[in-house]
Amino acid sequence: MTEGRQGTIFMQYEANTVQEYMSLLPETRQKPMEELRKVVQNNLPEGFEEHFAYDMISYVVPLSRYPQGYHVKKNEPLPFISIASQKNHIAIYHLGLYGDPELESWFTDEYAKRVPTKLDMGKSCIRFRNTAHIPYDLIAELCRKMSVDDYINQYEEAIDKRTSRSAASKNTNN
Repeated sequence: MTEGRQGTIFMQYEANTVQEYMSLLPETRQKPMEELRKVVQNNLPEGFEEHFAYDMISYVVPLSRYPQGYHVKKNEPLPFISIASQKNHIAIYHLGLYGDPELESWFTDEYAKRVPTKLDMGKSCIRFRNTAHIPYDLIAELCRKMSVDDYINQYEEAIDKRTSRSAASKNTNN
């Protein structure tokens, strides 16, 4: 186990594939994770692929579609959504939410309407401490909201902004 931001305990399983990962989950987490995986697989727009990365089940833009890859780790596909069983919760990491305030607003509004528990969410992480309250229908809708092209455009705009800010900062300091 390792600790991340906001005290999240990340479970580390000795797995190299999605199947190995799923088989190592505690019995109480297997059914909700299987359902969540099925919801994501059945509702993501065409073009995303399932991978096992960062000790999670991840849905990525493959290098064949976006050869530039993930800026932090070249030659790695661009991550989009990941699902994981952590020590105290099941998490969905949706990187599109982080960069799209309209989508985030829609999601938080819909969550409040549909789920009896308070939303536990970080920048891109949605945590479910009680698996009985995972809103599979809402997750399905969320998955359908962003195409591969939409996500690539959002990602590139964020990189361009970061590069522009960095250049402006260097010019100010010189």
